[in-house]
Amino acid sequence: MREDFSDSQFDRPRSRGSGRLVTGGAWAVLLLGLWLWGRDVTEVRQGISGPATGDMAAIGRPPAVELPPAARPLGNALPQRLDIPALGVQAPVVARGLDRAGAVDPPPFDQAGVVGWYAAGAEPGAAGAAVMVGHVDTETRPAVFYKLSTLTPGRTVRVVRDDGRVAEFTVDDVQVLGRDHFDARQAYGVHRPGRAELRLITCGGTFDPVSRNYTANVVVSAYLTGTGA
Repeated sequence: MREDFSDSQFDRPRSRGSGRLVTGGAWAVLLLGLWLWGRDVTEVRQGISGPATGDMAAIGRPPAVELPPAARPLGNALPQRLDIPALGVQAPVVARGLDRAGAVDPPPFDQAGVVGWYAAGAEPGAAGAAVMVGHVDTETRPAVFYKLSTLTPGRTVRVVRDDGRVAEFTVDDVQVLGRDHFDARQAYGVHRPGRAELRLITCGGTFDPVSRNYTANVVVSAYLTGTGA
């Protein structure tokens, strides 16, 4: 597959394979969010998590979960690997930007096990909201973020950095944001000033075989609570 996500090849029916295909349209909401987020959209109110649709699990914060205090942000360093122990994910991270159409450019489908980091934004562990994107599936198999919607608040996400440190994040919110009512500030804005935050994003909702698009995006929010080596 080509890396250019704006290419019309993703809008055409495929002659082979019975699986689902994430198309460029489903990522269009990311463009809107990143555009707003890049224009100094910072603090936002905490939203209310709601259930996903289709084959996605119901999500949200269990009432009894007590979350740890935030840790002091780290300095800048590039991410190398993303670990989500609860999902069995250990994925290399590659820097991504925007494609020629101005949309966020995720890893190509032949690298479905790789996570893309939006390199023009914050670095994971540093102050601000770092953004990572990944595919939920390809035509034939699950991809790196296939089970992302099953994460719950209190779970740990680790980012291995090139300074030898591991930024340890705690999930505090999981939402499915519909494309028709996408709240870019909620998805990309810093939830609390001064924290180091992380967003993990993939496609969600239901898959429409006619438009070959998903109807929503899964957005996992986490914040820095510790470091390791």
